[in-house]
Amino acid sequence: MTLPDRYRIAPGLAGACVLGLALALSAQDFASARSGLADRPPLPAMGPSLRKAVPFATTEQLGTIIIRKNEKALYLVTRQGQALRYQISVGRDGFGWTGVVKVGAKTEWPQWRPPREMRARQPELPELVPSGPYNPLGARALYLLRDGRDTLYRIHGTNDPSGVGFDGTSGCFRLTNTDVIDLFKRVPIGTKVVVQ
Repeated sequence: MTLPDRYRIAPGLAGACVLGLALALSAQDFASARSGLADRPPLPAMGPSLRKAVPFATTEQLGTIIIRKNEKALYLVTRQGQALRYQISVGRDGFGWTGVVKVGAKTEWPQWRPPREMRARQPELPELVPSGPYNPLGARALYLLRDGRDTLYRIHGTNDPSGVGFDGTSGCFRLTNTDVIDLFKRVPIGTKVVVQ
């Protein structure tokens, strides 16, 4: 149904109407709404991109992920002789591993269930941290499987951008949220991951 011209609001006036409604709020209503937002913790930083295209010699297929723990780098083979290099954090002493796995699942803003062994070492950890921007796995997670079984290791983001580039995880591979979102878009389920 089309309204006659006399009932239409000109596009320029629509913004003024919204502004008028906002001004009509009492100062008390405005302060109350604002304090509700102030009580929430600030959203975590996405972090900088630490990704760059680099020359990379490998016999692996295009699209393969190669993780070089000693370099704290994840390489995504993009073409013959070239890869995208992402800076990562890797497993601390006693938590490193090597092998060939596959990306078995991908999740945006994943929930986190600390493994039983981790909770035994750190009893203060919850059984579950729900999905969302405050989750320690960050913005995205790639779940790593070996022979169809979950390894419990992930390639994931972090809500602490300063937490990238060192040995500090329990075996997972951590990128900034900005970089894990980029990698997530580029990598399909079934991607081969070589951990060296």
